[in-house]
Amino acid sequence: MVPGRASLPPVSDTAYVAFVDPSGGAQDAMTLAIAHAETTDGDVGAVLDLATARTPPFSPESVVKEFCGILKGYGVHTVVGDRYGGEWPREAFGKRGVAYMVSERIKSEIYAEFLPLITSQRCDLLDLPELRAQLTALERRRRASGRDVVDHLPGAHDDLANAVAGALVLAALRGTGDTGVLACERQPSDLQATMIHEFGPIEPYFHE
Repeated sequence: MVPGRASLPPVSDTAYVAFVDPSGGAQDAMTLAIAHAETTDGDVGAVLDLATARTPPFSPESVVKEFCGILKGYGVHTVVGDRYGGEWPREAFGKRGVAYMVSERIKSEIYAEFLPLITSQRCDLLDLPELRAQLTALERRRRASGRDVVDHLPGAHDDLANAVAGALVLAALRGTGDTGVLACERQPSDLQATMIHEFGPIEPYFHE
């Protein structure tokens, strides 16, 4: 974490990526994180530019509208998130000119790719107490199947940490030229055109 850094303003000619953790506005926070890739001495890393949360109760439509304004301020017209809410996130963001793409990776897989960015000191985090608390409270557990699961403790929250990890992994992958994490379910033709314009042809990816 960079001491005293709460956010970074958008800079021209910088390619930003964004990850959102949606919520219905009743129990969990809705969070957004924006990041960009940065290469130092040949090592590709990621910088967190913005991380914000809206705590319940709130109007999901109002928060989507606010987040879309923030995204466009950074020149971002595509946001990645999970499958929460079925078609609602895609429709809510889409009608405001932002394409919502479903992440190829589930939460635990994102955290597994996020960990090396931290341990190798290849990412700059914002100095946000809530983010620090959520990240340090995460637990990695091994299921009977042998699969590792990363999640918060009972009664705790990880909404902001989810968005931040997702954005930084996206940025690092973008820095290496890998946009596979951006694969998604099929979108309406207008949103598909937006994604093709930004990233080139993307094959749909259905993740169970």
